[in-house]
Order: sequence, then C-alpha cells, then structure tokens
Amino acid sequence: MSDLIALLERGTIETLLMVGVAAPACALSGLAVGLLLTVTHPTGIAPSRSLYQAFSAITNISRSIPFLILIVLLLPVTRFLVGTSIGTAAAIVPLILGGIPYAGRLAESALLEVDPGLIEAVVAMGATTRQAMFKAYLPEALPSLFRAFTVLAITMINFSAMAGAVGGGGLGDLAIRYGYQRFRIDVLVGTVLILIALVQGLQVGGNLLARRLDRR
Repeated sequence: MSDLIALLERGTIETLLMVGVAAPACALSGLAVGLLLTVTHPTGIAPSRSLYQAFSAITNISRSIPFLILIVLLLPVTRFLVGTSIGTAAAIVPLILGGIPYAGRLAESALLEVDPGLIEAVVAMGATTRQAMFKAYLPEALPSLFRAFTVLAITMINFSAMAGAVGGGGLGDLAIRYGYQRFRIDVLVGTVLILIALVQGLQVGGNLLARRLDRR
C-alpha cells in the first residue's frame, strides 16, 4: 500500500508540474494569438483578409497534428532546449507548443462573443486598436476566457497523460509502465481516479471563477 501511495504521489506531482508550467504559458501565448485572429477577422477592428487567413491557416495546420506525433517531431527541439527528450521537463516543450494553437482558437471564440456594438462604440470614441483590445475586448470577454482556459487546462492534463506513452513522466507514464506493463490494476485504478479528481476540480474551480467575473 505504501508503495502504491508513493508511486501515485510522484506521478501526481509530475503531472501537476507539467500542467502548472504548460497551461499558463499556453494561455498567455494563445491569448496573443486569439487577439491577432480577432482584430484581423473580417468583422474585427483592423480587418485584414490576408493576415487573418495566414494566421488561421498556421493555427489550423498546427492543431491538425496529433499530439503523440508532435512529440516525435519536436524531439530535436526538445533536446536542444532542455538537453533530453524524456522526462517531465522534456514533456513540457511539446505541451506548450502543441497547446498554443488550441488556446488561440479558444481565445478567439471567447473574444468574438463580445458585443460588436460595444466595440464599435469604443472605436467611434477614438480608441486605438491597442486600447480597444485591452480596454474593451479583454474585460468583456474575461468570464468566457476563464471558461476557455479551464478547458485548456483539462486538455493539458489529457496531453500530459499521453506524453507518458513516450517517457514523459507523470500519471500517464505511471499507468503504462506500472499499471499496464506490470499488470498492476491498483496503479491503473489509482491513476484514473486521480485524473478524474484533477479534471473535476479544475472544472468546478474554473466555473466558479468565471461566474464571479461575469458582470452580466
């Protein structure tokens, strides 16, 4: 029993470390991508068909690559940045790079929910593009952004579990090496229960925070 607890504790800490670093990095980078997509959108405040199509194509292509394949493709980049291609630190690199386009689309969807009439009024009063982004878009979209980034954090947990298939550490690695390969059902059940608890905790916390920020 003590062996099981020690294994689960180590796997949980590694998963939380991966998600704790990757999710905020993806959220901030994805927010920048989402803002670019929103303002250059045909209905945006600085519409540019060519720029929007270029940003959109890059985002869509990046999202089309399955995460496990992305990990393999990024092995040289991972080795260059962290000096190794296995372990928790190595898994963070593809988690961030793979999560940014997904976060960008989530942010774009949240920002496009802002009332266009409000944005038009802000621009009519002389606001610059930068002012409209930070004084209108972001404050109004904040509840939707928190809901979107809650989904992002949950996706990062799923991705971190998949990273375990290639030695990424965390609960996924634990489930494969001990639960599957060594036929330890107790480890498999424990990892699943912890993953469920993490996802539910994030979802409940994200929803509560979004409701508090919602001024409507």
